[in-house]
Amino acid sequence: MRIHIATDHAALDLSRTIAEHLTGRGHDVIDHGPASYDPLDDYPSFCINAARAVRADEIAGHEALGIVFGGSGNGEQIAANKVEGIRAALVWNESTAVLARDHNNANVCAIGARQHDETEVLRLIDLFVDSPFTGEERHVRRIAQLFEYETTGGIAGFEIV
Repeated sequence: MRIHIATDHAALDLSRTIAEHLTGRGHDVIDHGPASYDPLDDYPSFCINAARAVRADEIAGHEALGIVFGGSGNGEQIAANKVEGIRAALVWNESTAVLARDHNNANVCAIGARQHDETEVLRLIDLFVDSPFTGEERHVRRIAQLFEYETTGGIAGFEIV
């Protein structure tokens, strides 16, 4: 599987560890930055580029996921979710890592690097990557509604005010 990663200065060293870990598990890892430490860098472009690459891979029929991380993971999740077709989930424990994939078919995982130690981060990433989407009709239906709203501003049969 291809995995796109991005961070900011808060987790630059961790990004190298994550890339090595995922490569060691047989994944093709593409790092969208940053390439060097800058305490004033801005995460949105890095995370948006990773999310856009995930979406492009999906459209091309390639299996892909994204992992974005920073101090809290919140801003990185928000940035990734600005890309059409991306379902970025903030993962903060084992349950949210599994359910993000299981119920929401999340294609991007956001993690707060300052919230967990390295062992925990790698465990959450492994759970996210290894958890399949159940494909249950109720989850498929809900995800379709989110995409419909994202692309049209409405959900057929429901009033959006």
